[in-house]
Amino acid sequence: MSEQNNGHRVVVTGMGAITPLGNSVDEYWQNLVDGVSGIGWITRVDPGPYPAKTSGDVRNFDPEDYMDRKAARRMALFSQYAVAASRQAVEDSGLKDGDVAPERMGVSIGNGFGGLPNSDEAVRKIVEKGGMRVDPFYMLKTLPNMAAAHVSLTQQAKGPSTTITTACAAATQAIGHAMDMIRLGRADAMITGGTEAGHCELGLASFSVMKVLSTRTDDPKKASRPFDAKRDGFVSAEGSAMLLIESLEHAQARGARIHAELIGAAASADAYHMVAPCADGEGAARCMRWALEDAGIEPAQVDYINAHGTSTQLNDSSETQAIKTVFGEHAYQVPISSTKSMIGHALGASGALESVAVIKTIETGTIHPTINYEYPDPDCDLDYVPNESRQQDVDIVLTNSFGFGGQNACLVFKRFEG
Repeated sequence: MSEQNNGHRVVVTGMGAITPLGNSVDEYWQNLVDGVSGIGWITRVDPGPYPAKTSGDVRNFDPEDYMDRKAARRMALFSQYAVAASRQAVEDSGLKDGDVAPERMGVSIGNGFGGLPNSDEAVRKIVEKGGMRVDPFYMLKTLPNMAAAHVSLTQQAKGPSTTITTACAAATQAIGHAMDMIRLGRADAMITGGTEAGHCELGLASFSVMKVLSTRTDDPKKASRPFDAKRDGFVSAEGSAMLLIESLEHAQARGARIHAELIGAAASADAYHMVAPCADGEGAARCMRWALEDAGIEPAQVDYINAHGTSTQLNDSSETQAIKTVFGEHAYQVPISSTKSMIGHALGASGALESVAVIKTIETGTIHPTINYEYPDPDCDLDYVPNESRQQDVDIVLTNSFGFGGQNACLVFKRFEG
């Protein structure tokens, strides 16, 4: 831990995940290790008029496995996912009633859209039937902070409650904020992560006219191909992942199992462009460097990087350059992979889904692959763990998230040592 952060150490004691590759951490991780793609044809809307035809959808999700029917009807899907993943994380942590005072447990969740499908539906209803036919719960469903509010309510977490909406960096930044709350002594435990469920025609249309989505139509499982020379855009996805993090003292006092230690975080802004990253990745490099400094480690100590790796031309080349800037010659030695190659880009939830993946990497000594890596790109010439998992001891991991608006966030996780 760096000298400027000599407060409480922060550890991960619980994880939960609702994903396009399964609705539990174990199922999600096994599919990642096996190189399985969770991407298919778009089913939530008719993609007929749009060039993009693929998405990463959560399947076989029943909210009543996690909440009663009445509560589920009053939540947007992004909130349902968050409640489900948080329940899994708390259960995984072994946290019992009385283990933490309610006012000492907080919530910090990132998301990008809130209840965008509910907005899509409400506008249609106003046009077709008039405004008085809008869902009376519309406002309470669509606000971005409602996921955190529902998690706080269901878990009786009465401490700090925060919602971060920094686009694709949101979940990563939310986890960093939660870490700070514990470091500063403002909470003993935090439920933190990200959630997204924005698939609707409004979202599809918006991304389509921006020309940021993959338009491959041959095989949906091949559409997301980070760092590959024939990549042509990201695949929109959905899901949620949550962590239960605690101060080390609190976790040890209750005899908790510790998955990993969270040792560093940072956020930065490009101040360059609303959508495009700097070609040299300056803002991303600055964020990575700050996260490593916050963790008190040197670049050469990093054993694995989980890349933002969106499968867009600009992101993948600029992220590669940013890694080279920060890591120098070590950039060619450290393995890098993109979870998005298998689940697509879950926007505000992506950093949390990837955090679960890197924690499992530390625990298992397995690095999941970047699938669909077939055609080398001279601008992306690092080790992206192509197509097959790799066995390797991993002690320290950096994970990256970069979003629209030039928003950057990075986290550093470490194998726990008492």
